[in-house]
Amino acid sequence: MSAPELQINDPEIVTHRELATHANDIMHLQADMDKLVSDFEEMKQSVQRIERMLAEEHAKDRTISKVVTIISGLVGGLIVWGLDRLVR
Repeated sequence: MSAPELQINDPEIVTHRELATHANDIMHLQADMDKLVSDFEEMKQSVQRIERMLAEEHAKDRTISKVVTIISGLVGGLIVWGLDRLVR
């Protein structure tokens, strides 16, 4: 056998090559997982900001609704009072 064939078929060299390939694959997978984790954290923070904004908008809507209800009650009361005065 020639020297290159001996190296390619040598089980120890094949094992080392496979280990190096696996180590490289694991390193790339770890980098991808780290990026995914940071992306998920960013998405989580974005969702929390959206939830806060929606809660604030909901509170504003409820406040406006209460103010409109009070004003319409007052206007309705004034109309009834005015009609009552006219009828007497």
